[in-house]
Amino acid sequence: MNAADTAFILIAAALVMFMTPGLALFYAGLVRAKNVLATIMHSFFLLGLISVLWAVGGYSLAFGPDIGGLIGGLNFAFLNDVGVEGNGPVNNIPHLAFMAFQMMFAVITPALISGAFAERIKFSSYAVFSGLWLILVYSPMAHWVWGGGWMAKMGALDFAGGAVVHMSSGAAALAAAMVLGARSGYGKQSFMPHNLPMTLTGMGILWFGWFGFNAGSALAANGLAANAFVTTHLAASAACLGWLIIEKLHAGHPTTLGAASGALAGLVAITPAAGYVTPMASLLIGFIGGFVCYGGVLLKSKLKYDDALDVVGIHGLGGTWGALATGLFATKAVNSAGADGLFYGNPAQFGIQLVSVLATWVFCFGASYILFKFVDMVMGLRPSPDDEAKGLDITQHSESGYQL
Repeated sequence: MNAADTAFILIAAALVMFMTPGLALFYAGLVRAKNVLATIMHSFFLLGLISVLWAVGGYSLAFGPDIGGLIGGLNFAFLNDVGVEGNGPVNNIPHLAFMAFQMMFAVITPALISGAFAERIKFSSYAVFSGLWLILVYSPMAHWVWGGGWMAKMGALDFAGGAVVHMSSGAAALAAAMVLGARSGYGKQSFMPHNLPMTLTGMGILWFGWFGFNAGSALAANGLAANAFVTTHLAASAACLGWLIIEKLHAGHPTTLGAASGALAGLVAITPAAGYVTPMASLLIGFIGGFVCYGGVLLKSKLKYDDALDVVGIHGLGGTWGALATGLFATKAVNSAGADGLFYGNPAQFGIQLVSVLATWVFCFGASYILFKFVDMVMGLRPSPDDEAKGLDITQHSESGYQL
């Protein structure tokens, strides 16, 4: 084991953990004041629920010995044989350090979904759905891509979670919007963000934490981590510019929310590619990602579904573009353990990426749709119209975010 690598991964894990409160602030600023605490709770609560479920069984299902390319065995359930030795998927850091790093990914992914159904879900139903989703959707996806499952064997490249985190949450968000329906008054009244400074603060925390998310996925303090760090930042910067350019051309004004959304789009788009592409390629991936996600946000009004905080448009489509872009721009000059993409003479890699994208969307959307329907049948998903009108802070948590 390597002490520097261990320290690096522990710090990266802490950075990824900090992203979840950052996401809570990012989302909370975008909703109405009467739902600010309920929205924060959607993210913060999962630090408790998902961490416990991950230790009990989720980690083992994701990273236990492969069973048919589909799921991991229960060898690591209750953290059995997950200790301070380097006997995990990588041997340069303690097994516990790797488990903890992956735990923080598992926490934030279902929290991303919550943006789709903000302001209109019962907390108890949300809690049950999130626990089931971790076990039945996230853990299999993590195994397919990172745990030795069929996507890994096929050669799909996903450095830090384009499919596992962003496409999976985007597909689930689309299922949520379809099952729950629109917020009361959607299309008839304004749903303006109540606190954009809160959203910008959350975005700053997300950008900061994303260095642990992507650079930490090198699983060592080395040149690959440095490359992922730089590509992450450049993609976010380029996407911020790209979003503001198209927003100015389309809507007439560059907005602070547009700057935050653009940066987020770039971070999402570079996530699957960060350790496989050059810094110059990351600029292009990010810049195009800003355009792609801006268009994705506009698309919901055309298709008439209420994705309250644009999870589908940014995480779903941004992750999709990033996965496909990896198949275009990946080069072994950056990561010899990866593969060359289409632009480096290997068109087959783009085909592999396309298969992984389609499989991720089909599985995650279908499974999430069934889970939402199941929870709705058993417990009901939405609060009563009166409770929704009063706000979820009061009706679900008996609290108020502001005493004015």
